[in-house]
Amino acid sequence: MPFANIILPLPLENKYTYRIPADLEKSVTTGCRVIVHFGAKHFYTGIVAEVMDRPPSEEMEYKEIYALLDAAPILRRPQLRFWQWIASYYLCQLGDVYKAALPSGLKLESETTVALHPDFEAEAPLKPTEQAVLDAFGALPTKLTASELARKTGLRNILPILSSLMAKGAILVGEELRKGFTRKTETYVRLSPKWTSDAALREAFLLLHRSPKQEQLLLHFLDLSQTLNPALAKELSKKELLESEGGNTAVLNNLVKRGILEYYEKEISRLQRHVCRVQELNPLTDAQQAAYGQVLDAFRLHETCLLHGATSSGKTELYIHLIAQVLRGGRQVLYLLPEIAITTQITERLARVFGDQLLVYHSKFSDNERVEVWNRLLHDGSPRVVLGVRSSLFLPFKDLGLIIVDEEHEGSYKQQDPAPRYHARNAALVLANMHGGKTLLGSATPSLDSYFNALSGKFGLVELKERYGGALPPEMLIVDTKEMKRKKLMKHPLFSPPLLAEIERTLAAGEQVILFQNRRGFAPMMECKACGWVPRCANCDVSMTYHKRQGLLVCHYCGYSLRPPQQCPACGTDDFQLFGFGTEKVEEEAQALFPSARIVRMDLDTTRTRTAYERIIHDFEQQRTDILIGTQMISKGLDFAHVGVVGILHADGLMNYPDFRAYERAFQLMVQVSGRAGRRDKRGKVVLQTSQPEHPLIQLVAQGAYREMADGQLAERSQFRYPPYYRLIILVLRSRHEPLVHDLARIHAEQLRTLLGDRVLGPVTPPVAFVQSLHIRQIVLKIEITAAIQPVRDLLLRAAQETAARYPDFRKLLLHYDVDPY
Repeated sequence: MPFANIILPLPLENKYTYRIPADLEKSVTTGCRVIVHFGAKHFYTGIVAEVMDRPPSEEMEYKEIYALLDAAPILRRPQLRFWQWIASYYLCQLGDVYKAALPSGLKLESETTVALHPDFEAEAPLKPTEQAVLDAFGALPTKLTASELARKTGLRNILPILSSLMAKGAILVGEELRKGFTRKTETYVRLSPKWTSDAALREAFLLLHRSPKQEQLLLHFLDLSQTLNPALAKELSKKELLESEGGNTAVLNNLVKRGILEYYEKEISRLQRHVCRVQELNPLTDAQQAAYGQVLDAFRLHETCLLHGATSSGKTELYIHLIAQVLRGGRQVLYLLPEIAITTQITERLARVFGDQLLVYHSKFSDNERVEVWNRLLHDGSPRVVLGVRSSLFLPFKDLGLIIVDEEHEGSYKQQDPAPRYHARNAALVLANMHGGKTLLGSATPSLDSYFNALSGKFGLVELKERYGGALPPEMLIVDTKEMKRKKLMKHPLFSPPLLAEIERTLAAGEQVILFQNRRGFAPMMECKACGWVPRCANCDVSMTYHKRQGLLVCHYCGYSLRPPQQCPACGTDDFQLFGFGTEKVEEEAQALFPSARIVRMDLDTTRTRTAYERIIHDFEQQRTDILIGTQMISKGLDFAHVGVVGILHADGLMNYPDFRAYERAFQLMVQVSGRAGRRDKRGKVVLQTSQPEHPLIQLVAQGAYREMADGQLAERSQFRYPPYYRLIILVLRSRHEPLVHDLARIHAEQLRTLLGDRVLGPVTPPVAFVQSLHIRQIVLKIEITAAIQPVRDLLLRAAQETAARYPDFRKLLLHYDVDPY
C-alpha cells in the first residue's frame, strides 16, 4: 500500500505520513487536498507533499487518509518549492506557510458541535452560565457549534462551561467538518424543450390567450433572450427578466407550472467585472520611453531592476507598457501594492487597458471570492495580470513573466504576525526566479537595501527624474513651530499661521488640501491633572488612546477598550487633560476652522469596510471632498489632480523613534506625502511643521536629496553592522511570567554566544515589553550578509534544543524568529 507525506495547516515543522487506501491509490497525487485525522478526533485538510511506496519506518502504525477532495492538484509544482523556501529562510514551520498561503475556503476543518442530551434531568440547580447555554438551544432539537453558542449566549470563555455540562450528562459533544467554499449560483430562465419550435410557440400563445399577463411576459422573455435564433441566443437570469419587465414572480411561476418556461441553476462568479471599454495604451513621454528602454536593457543583464522615479513621474504608465509586452508573450504578471487603499485607483487604470485579463486579490475579499480568484488562475491558462497585496505571492501562477513591486520601500510588505513573517519584496525576487521571470522594484524613495543592491551591481538601476508633463516639484515651506510658540504667534495648537493661510488660499481657489498626521484617534494619552495617573491597557504596557467619536479609550496593540473614567482611581479627582493629537482631533479642529469645507478622514478607523477605501478616494477624485486628513495610507502612490497644498502637521513625531530605520522611514514618508501636491499643470506647496527646522533630515527632505540621505545612512549602518551590510535576525521570547522569560532569555543568549560569538546581542527589553498579557525579551543576531541561512537555522534550532534540555521550563516560552525585521 502506498503512503503520502501530508502538510497540515498547523504550526508543525514536519510532514506527517498517512496510508493511501486502495480505492484512492491512483487518485492521490502531489498538490491534492485530502482530509485526514490528526489527534484524537479532529479532521484537517492536508496537502499531499509527496507520494511514496515505503513508509519512513516499518515499525510504526499509520493512519489512513480519510477522503480525497480533488480530482486534480490545486497547487502547481513551483508553489510547494516556494513554500519550503519561505519556511526555511524565515525560520518558521511549513504548516504556518500552508495556513497563510491557502484561502480559508479551501481548508475544511472539524468543528466541535454540541447537542442537548434528550434524557437529561438536573439533580441540582445549574449555574446561571450553564442554564444560559442550555436555553440557547430553544425548543427544537438542533446542533450548535461552540462558536455559535458563544455568540448566542454572549459568554466569552465557553469551553469550561461545556466541559461541566458534558460531565453532568446535559449535552452531547461531537466533531463535524466545517463547510468551506460554496459556489454561487443564480436562477436562470429558458424555454422548455417542448416549445422551442415555431409551431410549438404558436400553440403556447394559444394556450395563453386568456392570460394576458403571462402572454405579455412570454413575449418579453422571447424579445430579451432571442431564443428562436440560436446563433444570437442570450442567457437570461430570473432577476434580469423580472426587473426589465416590471412583472411579478407569480406570473413567471405560473408560466413555469404550465411547462412553457423552466428554471435552471447556473454558477456565476462573485468577482467584479470590469465593464469599461478597453482602450489603447497611452504613448510614453520621451523621458518615460528612455526609462522603458533602460529597464528592458537592465533585464538582459539582471534578474531584478530598481526603477527610481520621482513622485508623479509616470511610473505606473511605464509599468502598464511592460505588462502589455509580457502579456503579448503569453505569460502572467503580478503587480504588487503595499496597501488596499492604492488598489482602487490602480484597478481602474489597469481595467481600462487590460479589461477581463485583470484579476484583483486582497484581504478585503471574502473567503469565497479568494477561492474564485485561485480557481480562475488554476484552471484558466490565459495570460493575466494579477493586482494584489503581499498574500498574492501564494496564488497558483502557471508562468510568471514579471513581478512589479510598486512602492517597494513600504513597511507594509513585511508580515508581522502571525507567521510566516516574510517580506513580500524579497520573496517576490525568489518567486520570479523560480518561474524564470523578472522583477521590477519601483519607488520615488527606494529602501536603502534595494538602493544598495542597485549601486553594487546586483540589481539594475534606472532613474526617472522628470515629472510627467514637466510639472515642477512642490514648493516646500518649513515652519518653526517652537519659535512661533515662543513669540506667541501660534494661535492654534495644531495649525501654524502659514499653514492656515495656505489652506484658506487653496480652498478659495477651488483646490483641495491634504493634512498628514501619522497617528489615529483623538489623543494618544489622557492624564489626571492632580496626580499624573494615566489609564493604561490591562494587557499591554502602553497608555490608551482616546477615541472621541466612539467615546472609548483603546489600546492600539491588542484592541482592549474601556470608557474614560469619570474620576481618577488614584486620587478621586475628576480633572483630566489630553496630550498629543491624532487624525480625529485634526478633523474636529479643521471643521471648526473651516466650517464650510467638506472634510473626510482616512485612517484605519474609517476604512474598516471593503468599500470605504473606494468611496473616500472616489469622492476626493471627484472633488466632493475639500480636505482629506489621513495617516500614512494617504502617502502611498495615490494620484490626485487638484491638490494645492499638503500639510505635514508634526514632522518631529516621525523622526523620534528608537529604531535604526527611523530617519530613512521619516524621509520616505515626508517625501511621499509631499508628492501628492501639484501633480498636474500647477505647482503645489507643502507646509512642513517642525520644532527642529535646522535638523539635517528636515533639510534633506526640503531639498528632495535622496542620494545624500542614503549615503549618510549607509555610512552609519556600515559602521554599526546593520542592513544592508548585515542580516538581522531577532529571537522573540514571550511568557506570562516575567522572571521566567527574563532569566531564560539571558541563559539562551549565552548559549547562542558560544556558537555565534559577538554576532549575538542581548537579551534586550523592547520599547513595549508587555503585549497581550505576555512579557517580551529579544535577542538580536547580526549575521554577515554573505552567510547562508540554512546553517544559521540549524545552529539556532540546535541551541534551542540544548537550552530546553538543560532547562525544561524553556519549553514553556513562546519563541519565534523574525528574519529581516524591516
